Amino acid sequence: MATPEQKQKSPTEAPMIEAVGLSKFYGIFAAARDVSFTVNEGELVAFLGPNGAGKSTTMKMLTGYLSPSQGTARIAGCNMQDDRLAGSEKLGYLPESGPLYPDMTPSSMLNFFAEARGMRGGHRKARIEAVVDICSLHSVFHKPISKLSKGYKQRVGLAQSLLHEPDVLILDEPTSGLDPNQIRDVRSTLLKLSETKTILLSTHILQEVEAMANRVIVINEGRKVYDGDVKDLDQGRGLTEAFHDLTASEA
Repeated sequence: MATPEQKQKSPTEAPMIEAVGLSKFYGIFAAARDVSFTVNEGELVAFLGPNGAGKSTTMKMLTGYLSPSQGTARIAGCNMQDDRLAGSEKLGYLPESGPLYPDMTPSSMLNFFAEARGMRGGHRKARIEAVVDICSLHSVFHKPISKLSKGYKQRVGLAQSLLHEPDVLILDEPTSGLDPNQIRDVRSTLLKLSETKTILLSTHILQEVEAMANRVIVINEGRKVYDGDVKDLDQGRGLTEAFHDLTASEA
């Protein structure tokens, strides 16, 4: 559970994640339609929606992984279509079930990504040591990734996303499939990271929203249907009922 000090941290007015009229069409099907929101520096914002609502599509457009059919995505002021490399330097992205190399160890994989990012010598060593500490990977650092639990695989993916010291994190279902103890570990890590980074967090676990975020964005059928304070969404009904009211399809 977030401490009062953590949840009351005041963000700045500097926009770090900007979705401006983002739409993605596949033929006549709209995976996302006219989605707009801004996440300012220092915010940890939960991004909610039922399966198929357009969360992952929106996140992929924000990261530059997908080109929008319409609209603009910016990370730290960088247009992710026109200046993706500059934006990627500011961004750490953890997709749902992020791709890992099962025959590698965390050590070899982090060294591989560090080399791909141009890190050399002492700087590379220091950054790998830092993310291993943040993600508590010491006990599995030299074990094959294929032999790791789902929780440790998620930690390896998170460590890779943190390697280049990004200012912004976009995390798609980072606690999916984890047991309660693993979820608690990831939550603790994210709360610590939120002290210095701007985070957009997709999750299906409403308890995570209450534990970590002050603000929530809800998307349904490709459209944004709520953007505001967690307490205003709850209104005494509980987040489960509020989420149902916003997203349930009519019978």
